[in-house]
Amino acid sequence: QVQVVESGGGLVQAGGSLRLSCTASGLTFDDYAMGWFRQAPGKEREEFSCINWNGGSRYYADSVKGRFTISRDNPKNTLYLQMNSLKPEDTAMYYCAAARGRYCLGPSTGFGYWGQGTQVTVSS
Repeated sequence: QVQVVESGGGLVQAGGSLRLSCTASGLTFDDYAMGWFRQAPGKEREEFSCINWNGGSRYYADSVKGRFTISRDNPKNTLYLQMNSLKPEDTAMYYCAAARGRYCLGPSTGFGYWGQGTQVTVSS
């Protein structure tokens, strides 16, 4: 049984930092590209970062580019998201997901396994 579990969310002041983790079990982690998504109340879910199976290629949406860094540790089956210079508009539920393949394919990337999310709240 595949399980994906996010952790590390919390309340932080604007300008602060948080590091999210996502641990996957029940799958061969390095067979999958991994992505980070977020959804704020009343808004659509946004895919804002993706990393291919070996970390050799990473994608960021403009909304987080230069502030967030995605990384992975395959022996630990863990995906990370370092978030710096946080803004109130970053407030959302953050999810990670395993793609249906080893590579990020932009909007065509399909994601099959999802976590339950971790809340990030940035106060002004």
